[in-house]
Amino acid sequence: MSEEPLWLVWAREIQAVAQTGLAFTRDPYDRERYVQLRRLAAHVMAEYAGIDAQRIEMLFAAESGYATPKLDVRGAVFRDNRLLLVREAVDGNRWTLPGGWADVNASPAESVVKEVREESGFDVRIVKLAAVWDRARHPHQPIYAYHIWKLFFICEIIGGEASAGLETNDATFFAEHELPAELSISRVLLPQLQRMFEHVRRPELPTEFD
Repeated sequence: MSEEPLWLVWAREIQAVAQTGLAFTRDPYDRERYVQLRRLAAHVMAEYAGIDAQRIEMLFAAESGYATPKLDVRGAVFRDNRLLLVREAVDGNRWTLPGGWADVNASPAESVVKEVREESGFDVRIVKLAAVWDRARHPHQPIYAYHIWKLFFICEIIGGEASAGLETNDATFFAEHELPAELSISRVLLPQLQRMFEHVRRPELPTEFD
């Protein structure tokens, strides 16, 4: 069950119907109706979220093709039973797992390896896909206009050294009992980090989902 308000779930669904309809329709009258649906979804989000409707509609208009979730990839990098976190300069210096949006023409694993290198300075090898979580089913904040799936990979270091990135200003390893309270909860949650420790302790655990 989604952790997000129903108005957001419904508005996203309206937007997805509109986007997919615009991708496949050949009827000019249907196209006009789908544009109206997209505008309606933007106004619903604007009314409840306090965001400018025109800005949301422009974001929606930039999306084309069959509507699918966006992918966020995160690397859980361990050394000596300690987990690597990076500090986000754009989010009040809060801590998170290195990661970001998956890149076009790169696999999820390639994307997370790149993100870890850019944000922390470490070269890593993927050991395991630990979790595929629907962001809407976990209490992340703030809310997003798009539906997002989050992929968490267990990684091991094969080279490099800790360094800041363009969007991060620190990279530090934490024991499980030392995990910081100042987390970037838009990106990661404490229970998710704790599950990464559990996957390292019990490598036989299956990949978690939803």
